[in-house]
Amino acid sequence: MGGDAAPDVVIDGLELAAERHPDARFLLVGDEARVGGALARRKRAAKACSLRHAPDYIPGDMKPTAALRVRGSSMRVAIDAVAGGEASGIVSAGNTGALMALSKIVIKTMREIDRPALAAIGPSARGDVVLLDLGANVQCDARNLVEFAVMGDAFARAVLGLTNPSIGLLNVGSEELKGDDRVRAAAETLRDSHIGANFRGFVEGHDITAGTTDVIVTDGFTGNVALKTGEGALKLMRDLLRQVFTSSVPARLGYLLARPALDRLREWMDPRRYNGAILIGLNGVVVKSHGGTDALGFAHAVDVAMDMVTHGFNERIREGLTRLSTNGPRIAAESH
Repeated sequence: MGGDAAPDVVIDGLELAAERHPDARFLLVGDEARVGGALARRKRAAKACSLRHAPDYIPGDMKPTAALRVRGSSMRVAIDAVAGGEASGIVSAGNTGALMALSKIVIKTMREIDRPALAAIGPSARGDVVLLDLGANVQCDARNLVEFAVMGDAFARAVLGLTNPSIGLLNVGSEELKGDDRVRAAAETLRDSHIGANFRGFVEGHDITAGTTDVIVTDGFTGNVALKTGEGALKLMRDLLRQVFTSSVPARLGYLLARPALDRLREWMDPRRYNGAILIGLNGVVVKSHGGTDALGFAHAVDVAMDMVTHGFNERIREGLTRLSTNGPRIAAESH
């Protein structure tokens, strides 16, 4: 029931997802009176979904502390299904803060993880890039950054299909002496870890869009600023292109000539292709769709969740952290 155009966008998205994943089954949670009729008109979605009634929903402006008390909300019922093992993961376009708070409390963080992280995929000059943390943890120590790197490595393998994803640690410079104690301690640990061969050291802000590495690791404060800056830059580019190509008759003619290339650029930069932020480090898959997306964007968020489930994402994380565990005490000592 979450999102700007719920539940229709969700159901339309599931119609597309059911075509892409014919063997998948979905538990659709929401107000039966509002969802049932719309679902009946989407044949593929209706065949792939079972509907569970939830009398309440969490508004977008509800505080996470208040959302915890709404036990009959569609979000809470869906999260309970994941926590109880009835479903492998949840995809929601609802209240982000509520989804994060409920997931942490109900699904719970993996025993091996200190803190979960929010990750997403974005475009770069060399292909898709994974960025984490995007805001789940404003303050992080060296241990958190190392765990984020392990989780980012597993995510790139499961969702992007990379066999040896390269990893960079976001810093104010690429030199080894740059940055504070926590990023230098995290870098030292990563160099000595099982993913050390793929660790490329420190990267800077411009490396995100340059695609210098497949995975970029940072704290939630910096990651969120980078994400919002990137979104703003893309919007500025679209606005400037629109102004340029509508400024005169010759400019409009130029647009007609350049339209095929611009259409390819628009497709490449389409935010719907990158819809679906992931709260990783939990005992279940949690994917947050943008509340304002359309059916195609929601279907992409479902694709991300399906990739994580079918490729054993959480098992990959546990395996990586087990191999890292011998460094655990040293990381903790250096970070406090």
